Amino acid sequence: MDIVFDEAVPIYTQIMQGVLWDIATGALLPGDKLLSVRDFAKQARTNPNTVQRAYTELERIGVVETQRGQGTFVSDNPEIAREVRSEMTSSTVQSFVEEMRRLRYSDSDILALVSQQLTANSAMNSDGANEEDLRAPDEDNDGGVH
Repeated sequence: MDIVFDEAVPIYTQIMQGVLWDIATGALLPGDKLLSVRDFAKQARTNPNTVQRAYTELERIGVVETQRGQGTFVSDNPEIAREVRSEMTSSTVQSFVEEMRRLRYSDSDILALVSQQLTANSAMNSDGANEEDLRAPDEDNDGGVH
């Protein structure tokens, strides 16, 4: 997981968002083991207590499970990824609509702009590439786990 920390948002929240993103996109699957607190902290160049706080919050909301002496794992519940993705999608769409309304676009204008963008994207991709072809390759062959 690549995290570029934003000073305006607490680091533990950003770590949580990164793990949730990886679950939503399938980079982390049910049952996958997360990095140890120390390894994550070392990789992210942050305090282990900050990583522990993020993991604890993720466990509190039921996204991960800590097994004593084994580590922290994505919940085995296959619905978790779908729920996380749904919540992230809803939040993203809500933020987008709020920003567009602040720019004084009507609902019909927003729909028209989104439709235009989707059409433009389809035209750019009409060279035979589909959405799967446009995903980043798993260069290190680790199954997408970062």
